[in-house]
Amino acid sequence: MTIESTAASQDKRVRRSRAALMRAAIALVSERGTAAIAISEIADAADVSRPVLYQHFGDRDTLLLESALDLVERELLPRIADPDHDVTSHGRALALARHFADHRAFYRAMLTSSCGFALNRALSGLFIPVNRQLVQRAFGDTLDPQSADDLARFLTGAGAAFVNTWVIEGADPLDPEEFTDRHMRMLPLATAALRHSTTRHDMEPDT
Repeated sequence: MTIESTAASQDKRVRRSRAALMRAAIALVSERGTAAIAISEIADAADVSRPVLYQHFGDRDTLLLESALDLVERELLPRIADPDHDVTSHGRALALARHFADHRAFYRAMLTSSCGFALNRALSGLFIPVNRQLVQRAFGDTLDPQSADDLARFLTGAGAAFVNTWVIEGADPLDPEEFTDRHMRMLPLATAALRHSTTRHDMEPDT
């Protein structure tokens, strides 16, 4: 066996262990409805040792956070962030709503745990580039780069508050179609208000 094949085999084991731990973390949090899961339980469910868990993630909160981000990156972002994929605004909103509804138990437990702030911040980092694309499509070159970036961050924060409230407080079972309708009613209102604000700002004389 060559050094290269040995390294490749080790890399596969690392990926398998990480994937098993993240699957176990998501399953246990979803089942229990809480992020307060013992590290030993997650390790047992993943069929790995506690030292392996610590080696890959360091602590439980890091494992839970990375599990949530991996879930979004695998299941949601490919459906809403591919610029070459012809998806309507309604299609993106519905895909997002269905994702959070499908994994409601996991996200609700995470958002109401000690990981909540870190999760919101990390998810914002994933969604800001998506919203930058949407801002570019909506406003083109009418906004300077700083304003476009600020608007993308503003929309990301507002969207996070909207989704988080629905996931945490919405009646069971969550209705993705109804939430998407609410989302779509807000978009033209927000866009019109932003365009009006931009136009007024451009027309105001410098003082």
